Amino acid sequence: MLPYQIIEQKAQGDVLTDTAITDFINAYTKGSIPDYQMSALLMAIFIRGMNAAETLALTRVMLDSGERMDFSAAPGFVADKHSTGGVGDKVSIPLAPILAVLGVHVPMISGRGLGHSGGTLDKLESVPGFNVHLDLKSWRDLVMQENVGLIGQTGTICPADKKLYALRDVTATVRSIPLISASIMSKKIAEGIQGLVLDVKTGNGAFMQTVAEARELAHSLVSIGQGYGIKTTALITDMNQPLGSAIGNWFEMKESVLALQGAGPADLMEVTFALGAEVLRMADPDLSQEAAIAMQHQTISDGSAFEKLLKITELQGGDPKVLENLEAYPQTRFKRSIQADHSGYLSQIDTMALGFAGIQLGAGRRVISDRIDYSSGMYIRRKLGDRVAAGDELLTLYSNDESALEEVAQQMPQVFTISDAVPEVPALIVERIE
Repeated sequence: MLPYQIIEQKAQGDVLTDTAITDFINAYTKGSIPDYQMSALLMAIFIRGMNAAETLALTRVMLDSGERMDFSAAPGFVADKHSTGGVGDKVSIPLAPILAVLGVHVPMISGRGLGHSGGTLDKLESVPGFNVHLDLKSWRDLVMQENVGLIGQTGTICPADKKLYALRDVTATVRSIPLISASIMSKKIAEGIQGLVLDVKTGNGAFMQTVAEARELAHSLVSIGQGYGIKTTALITDMNQPLGSAIGNWFEMKESVLALQGAGPADLMEVTFALGAEVLRMADPDLSQEAAIAMQHQTISDGSAFEKLLKITELQGGDPKVLENLEAYPQTRFKRSIQADHSGYLSQIDTMALGFAGIQLGAGRRVISDRIDYSSGMYIRRKLGDRVAAGDELLTLYSNDESALEEVAQQMPQVFTISDAVPEVPALIVERIE
């Protein structure tokens, strides 16, 4: 079947056969189908959707396009965590060393920024020299030796997804349950893991903005994982405001270090420990939730999780001294404070707008070829429900591009809603799905 016919079928809402999906994706991966036709199919899928069988076929072809890892010789439980993406979500960076110290092997393949959300790889690369492009043997050896390795997709693990991921980011086709499901699960299955916990975001800063959408995505992801014999659970967590205070690559790396030093924001630590408890209880079903959280606290109080991050940073080519002397990092030339224009209670934050503002400041990519300014970003100074007075600082913006900074600053008053009444603040952890 011609690519045109497959695109037309999906555009009309027809169900694609396994063969049609497999042939189209394989041809695109090999370069015989151009970006413009792949973009057309992505948009058709985005609008028309896919059923469970189509989603599974898409996952399978992505998985089969490359290598799969084997950690069967690992002496402990092998697991990973994945977030569907949000603003200020840097949980992977503190959680991976915490789990590693507690004996879990964490072969983590992470992504770059997608749409308005930041990427773990970009945050790690804000540390000079940090190499997220290890070859698979080096990565496997690192995981076996240190219980954790943090890399991006290689050319041999799910290469089909790697090409599609970059294209989705610049074609406004990110918020699609089948595309998200196949992308996430193909990479996770390829890691050779035994357990997976998913952080599915919901709210105005998430790709799935309603709980119903998040629940549908969570069920899709969990179903695929369990179908491949992986212990899989999902937590639906709130993204109606940024997680933590820092938005931007180095700022989020710095906040992750502070989290491992016992000075992390309460919301960041709550989500981190909740996700970690899921993994620890997969490894030991007799472990209570309280005990699993206490074990994670201990790795922070005794400094072992931070030491693990320093060691992994060094072994992956990064400079651990940067993480030990946070204030020495290069600063942006320009900054701007955004203040409340009247008193009241902070009742709403346009979280997605903050994510896109970060891209404008230089912390993300508008097109695939853009270079990131790791030192740009912002700090949010108030949380939902906080009482604010006129003149109180709500946000501090940082950039080396003065015109971009001024443009973003003009947009920011519309991002924050201040009301007379005390708002109802959503629960951080909304639901658990297994």
